[in-house]
Amino acid sequence: MSSKSARDTGREDRLKAALKANLARRKAQARARTDAPEGDDAPEADNNKD
Repeated sequence: MSSKSARDTGREDRLKAALKANLARRKAQARARTDAPEGDDAPEADNNKD
């Protein structure tokens, strides 16, 4: 069972692409948090005050 079917290869390719996109998004979010000014609160925290 060492050979992979085309279906398994396609799935692996999709998963690899999804992981790469997720990692890039998380890195961008981390950079944005690092670059944000000290006194800047997250806008999501203010949305639940009502």
